[in-house]
Amino acid sequence: MTPPPQASVALPAAAGPGARRRRRTALLMQDRNVLGALFLLPAGTLLIVLLAYPLALGIWLGFTDRTVGTPGHFVWLENYLSLFSDAVFRLVVFNTLFYTIVASAIKFPLGLYLAILLNRRIRFASILRAVVLLPFVVPTVLSAVAFWWIYDSQFSIISWALVKLGLINHYIDFLGDPWNARWSVIAANVWRGVPFVAITLLAGLQTISPSLYEAAMLDGATPIQRFRYITLPLLTPIIGVVMTFSVLMTFADFQLIYSITRGGPINATHLMATLSFERAITGGKLGEGAALANLMIPFLLGAIMFSYFGLQRRGRGAG
Repeated sequence: MTPPPQASVALPAAAGPGARRRRRTALLMQDRNVLGALFLLPAGTLLIVLLAYPLALGIWLGFTDRTVGTPGHFVWLENYLSLFSDAVFRLVVFNTLFYTIVASAIKFPLGLYLAILLNRRIRFASILRAVVLLPFVVPTVLSAVAFWWIYDSQFSIISWALVKLGLINHYIDFLGDPWNARWSVIAANVWRGVPFVAITLLAGLQTISPSLYEAAMLDGATPIQRFRYITLPLLTPIIGVVMTFSVLMTFADFQLIYSITRGGPINATHLMATLSFERAITGGKLGEGAALANLMIPFLLGAIMFSYFGLQRRGRGAG
């Protein structure tokens, strides 16, 4: 018998370099890691251009004696050593720490109390939440101008009301006395910062299941016990995040201070951010101003470690 004819198999044509490159590109585009990197590329580019590069430039300038109009020279730690021997710098460090600690310590309990109130079933809750958020969303300069008028030595509404009530017999010099000025800018910062803390904690409160409170009430738990054993432990991770952001924003505050007092009187309200601006931009000493700004980094890292990791550890222990 004659064997059946074998079917001929068509061999694929040799793929050229262009085809192999297109095939390799198609395979890469199907990889999730590659796609994720491509999607993150625009945001990463912006972060590098707007954050990483200025940070690196600031660190470099801190080790030079550069001024406006001159290239400057590398001077190693000279700027930092001169700052440590500067009485104004030491005062500013005290002002910054005092401002940050006191303002943050006031904002947290007020924000938590306001969040608990807004979490209740009340009429016009959405409108009240929007009103509470207004101080935070209003431009900082507008808030500063309003407080500047409130604290005015001749036209202060606070002094006028206290005089009319017979509690004082002369107007208070809010911004002329060093300690009055410190407490005045702290009050302005608290007014602006409490809504952020309250709304963020309110979002955390709404994630707690009401059944937990109902079970606790059936067991005879008092409101204080429900807050201590249910609300606070479950809210601690959110508190860590909120207070981290609050501390960082307070420590690096610039607009509010510079708009109200410009660091006065006699440097009583100067913070590290405002003094850095004064030395670098107004004074023209870019190297010294950059060194002062660089010294904020250890404080900011310390604030993150204390307010975030400490509270997170407490939350895991409570859980």
